[in-house]
Amino acid sequence: MRSELYIDGKWTAAANGRTFDVVNPATEEVIHKIAAATAEDVDVAVKAARRAFDKDGWPKLSGAQRAKYLRAIAEGIRARQAEIARLEVIDNGKPFPEADWDIADAAGCFDYYAGLADELDNSPEEPIALPDARFTSKAVKEPIGVAGAIIPWNYPLLMAAWKVAPALAAGCTVVLKPAEVTSLTALELAAIADEAGLPPGVLNIVTGAGSVAGQALIDHKGVDKLAFTGSGPVGSKIMAAAARDIKRVSLELGGKSPFVVFDDADIEEAVEWIMFGIFWNQGQVCSATSRVLVQEGIYDRLLARLVEETKKIRIGNGLEEGVLLGPLVSKRQYEQVLAAIEAAKAAGATIACGGIRPEGFDKGYYLEPTILTDVPLESDAWREEIFGPVVCIRPFSMEEEAIELANDSRFGLAAAVMSKDDVRADRVAAAFRAGIVWINCSQPTFTEAPWGGYKESGIGRELGRWGLENYLETKQITRFAAGEKWGWYLK
Repeated sequence: MRSELYIDGKWTAAANGRTFDVVNPATEEVIHKIAAATAEDVDVAVKAARRAFDKDGWPKLSGAQRAKYLRAIAEGIRARQAEIARLEVIDNGKPFPEADWDIADAAGCFDYYAGLADELDNSPEEPIALPDARFTSKAVKEPIGVAGAIIPWNYPLLMAAWKVAPALAAGCTVVLKPAEVTSLTALELAAIADEAGLPPGVLNIVTGAGSVAGQALIDHKGVDKLAFTGSGPVGSKIMAAAARDIKRVSLELGGKSPFVVFDDADIEEAVEWIMFGIFWNQGQVCSATSRVLVQEGIYDRLLARLVEETKKIRIGNGLEEGVLLGPLVSKRQYEQVLAAIEAAKAAGATIACGGIRPEGFDKGYYLEPTILTDVPLESDAWREEIFGPVVCIRPFSMEEEAIELANDSRFGLAAAVMSKDDVRADRVAAAFRAGIVWINCSQPTFTEAPWGGYKESGIGRELGRWGLENYLETKQITRFAAGEKWGWYLK
């Protein structure tokens, strides 16, 4: 396991020599120590990224040349996939099969953006038709510059890939600040990039507290663009800080996503997707469909089956075979989720199952998957992101009611609908005010498709070609024909 900062192609201790503990959420044991970057370290990293962009020629490479580095990083991840997945488990707590899937997706993300980097060479400019034949004009895409990326703890390596891969493909250089509680695999990414021969300064990784290293990155005038995934309050502060220097920003800020199930849906399939939509990754998913609306005709039967199957979920250390629900990521998160459940009860909600520490677990941040019913619409449990294995479920009567309830949120990241009536499903999908909509499923995520939300769920889109556009500027170049006379002042 790596422990130092990765800056300008070198491993280095923090300027003040300080470190912080890495805690395994399954055991509550300190398993490692990692450098805690200072503002001074961030300044060195940004300056290295600035030099790599402005002087060393990274943005001047062809897309095909950058693609070779991206593919080498993808190969490096795959060569160590099981090892990195195990690090993800002991750092984050998720079950190994989920971590293994994440690491494979991270490698695939680098491969995908290598392909888009290749395509940049094939379409470097777009001609623009003008009404005056004396002029010709074109639009060209250029990398924004130095990107500061701040990622969350729920998908540590995958979220790094979502930002680093398109930024490098576009020709940007990057300073990455991983979440303090899950930094291990980001440092492994640095090691893999180093082994791939990525030039010094192109990718820099600074670990440490958000209030110190993260804030220094946000405030640094050498950063041209900030990409952040995390909470709304932090995203709002980043946006305000970016306004001082008019930095480009892309923000993915979570949600409280609805899942509407009509009474013609297959109950078994609905139960499967409801569980996948909220219990995968311990419910620590920004797009988790945590508000489930079920039509009255099947509500009682579906709820009974959902409770029955939820009680069967095997809880435990993510390295144990057969475990489908690991611990929450940290003591702080565990306590916040427990507090949210208690607040829901105080507001009048009923716990249909879960809501407590499972028997036999004296250590680790374990919580039984929780189903809440009778949740008041004005309560925080219904309106605010809990970010744990907690789902609120309530009945509805008519389609219009379901749509109104689904859209009655300050968030708009994702939404799901389940029905055998394709016309109705399409109609409801169109009515959702959300950036991501699933029909007859919940949570499948593909690198090729855009990811991002409406309203307070953020600004901009990641993944697909939209993710690449996040790191590109558009320049107009207009030429006046040689030999022509303008003749405004000189007649």
